[in-house]
Amino acid sequence: MLKDITIGQYFPGSSPVHRMDPRFKLIMTLLFIAMLFMGQHLYSICFGIVFCILALALSRIPVKLIWKSIKPLIPVLLITAILDLFMVDSGDVYLHWHFLKITAGGVRTAVLMVTRIIVLLAGSSLLTYTTSPIALTDAIERLLSPLKKLHVPVHTFAMMMTISLRFIPTLLEETDKIMTAQKARGASFSEGNLLQRAKALVPILVPLLVSSFHRAEELATAMECRCYRGETGRTKMRQLHAAGRDYAAMAVTLLLFAGAGAVKIIFSGEFAWN
Repeated sequence: MLKDITIGQYFPGSSPVHRMDPRFKLIMTLLFIAMLFMGQHLYSICFGIVFCILALALSRIPVKLIWKSIKPLIPVLLITAILDLFMVDSGDVYLHWHFLKITAGGVRTAVLMVTRIIVLLAGSSLLTYTTSPIALTDAIERLLSPLKKLHVPVHTFAMMMTISLRFIPTLLEETDKIMTAQKARGASFSEGNLLQRAKALVPILVPLLVSSFHRAEELATAMECRCYRGETGRTKMRQLHAAGRDYAAMAVTLLLFAGAGAVKIIFSGEFAWN
């Protein structure tokens, strides 16, 4: 169900990851993503897996919560694995039937890609799980503050990104309610050909679009009632201050990032299991 997707939600807590400076968490998340896509060797992903395991352990976020965010994407993972399995033609041939061929390169690529996506979802979701929308807005604004000299509306950009993340769960919940209501009226979204299924989504998209505009208008009215005028004259109740744990976590992340880079240089040739 769509309501099981937890992407974009914030779960309050007092773990070391919750107490970290959001600026450091944002930079570490970007390094983590770069770590996963840096090399094409299985060893490169191992550094990202180590980072993900450490972050999960320190954040005290239940594993079942992470699984809820990955579970709805299992069909996408399966399709990705199947495409890589049959489209990559390199290495020893394991199976050859008519035009279908499974090779060692296809198996390696499929395993690599699926593992990479799962670890990416599990690790990057911790950013929103452990960081409040307000703290995330402040972090993005502070990191992009040098662009203010170029007259870039940094505050507006940060606010837009945070609001978008915040309303992902809301829109998913609204979509689930609309689909349930349409099914109660006899609608079917899993029958017929591809074109018929696409047409069946119209009764969902139209009310969802209307609801999104209503929510946007309500949010704008609420912000105006609270005298929100953008960055002009705006102060912050909580200032961001880095602590020793932030620098220690960044140091560990940089070491893992350097390790992934070293693996990319050493194993710059063909992908191998060993």
